Amino acid sequence: MSLIEAENAIVEEFSMYEEWLDKYEYLIELGKSLQDYPEEAKTDDKLIKGCQSRVWLDYKMEDGKVVFNADSDAIITKGIISLLIGLYSGRTPQEILSSDFSVVEKIGLKENLSPTRANGLVSMIAKIREVAGKNM
Repeated sequence: MSLIEAENAIVEEFSMYEEWLDKYEYLIELGKSLQDYPEEAKTDDKLIKGCQSRVWLDYKMEDGKVVFNADSDAIITKGIISLLIGLYSGRTPQEILSSDFSVVEKIGLKENLSPTRANGLVSMIAKIREVAGKNM
């Protein structure tokens, strides 16, 4: 599935829920689907700066694609990072950098987060873009 198709699928998925409470529940469920993140990998160099909650993001390159793994100590934030890596993990750096990340506006995520969580979202996106840029 292309990145555009994956983004459209997320928009469609979120449009099924009318209330933001239901959308938060969906985010929490996404967070539960993250693969295990090893405790020994929860190091300061993997922490995303600018997030109120602690969010760790790690990656490796496989066949020219960036494969992300992440975790957070907050359930909503864990859902947000799960949503992002679900979209961008397994993509080439070029695909990631070509994305405008407008999917977060299309689903209304940014404006329905507290200011501190919205700042964290911006920091997560910046880190994903930074990783892609370093691996071009």
